[in-house]
Amino acid sequence: MAVHPRRARFLRAFRRLLLLAVLGGLLWTGGLFWFAASIPRTPPPPGSAEATRGTDAIVVLTGGSGRLSTGLELLADGRARKLFVSGVYEGLEVQELLKRSRQFPGEMECCITLGYSADSTIGNAYETADWLREQGFTSMRLVTANYHMMRSLLEFRMVIPEVDVVPHPVASPNVHLNDWWLWPGTANLLMTEYNKYIVTRLRYTLEKLIES
Repeated sequence: MAVHPRRARFLRAFRRLLLLAVLGGLLWTGGLFWFAASIPRTPPPPGSAEATRGTDAIVVLTGGSGRLSTGLELLADGRARKLFVSGVYEGLEVQELLKRSRQFPGEMECCITLGYSADSTIGNAYETADWLREQGFTSMRLVTANYHMMRSLLEFRMVIPEVDVVPHPVASPNVHLNDWWLWPGTANLLMTEYNKYIVTRLRYTLEKLIES
């Protein structure tokens, strides 16, 4: 029995769309596994060049466990002259920061600046850029969650390409990167972060094309 030409065209178009959807899904899935494998599992080893390298400032992006304490420890160790905390909100995290800053020697509280205007990673980059330029700083150590680092570096590279950024990823005990697909919470977090990274990478690539 002959198939109606219009139905035949529809079936061909449907098969093409289905094939593209399958290929797109495979590409996205492969990229997700690459993204998860690229996340550093541990911070820079003590004594390594990356860990001991000094910068003008330490910048902490709020939003995850361990970031603020890591930033304070780096400042106390003399890794930078000042600490900037971007994306601060009024709550327990800030109170803990101010309380802990008074426990370190050398009146460390005077070397800490809090930024209240950022509510996203893009906002973090712009808020930090304004502060760095105001201070005349040209290098910084970026402290954020390990799964958030790749996207953060891209955002900062777009906003302040002239600043030397040293990554200092922080591993959260609640994010299970080994066999992450077996942990629903971690899997959902990584998928969300991977999608945001794709969007940021597209923006970065587009900006580079426009500049060239």
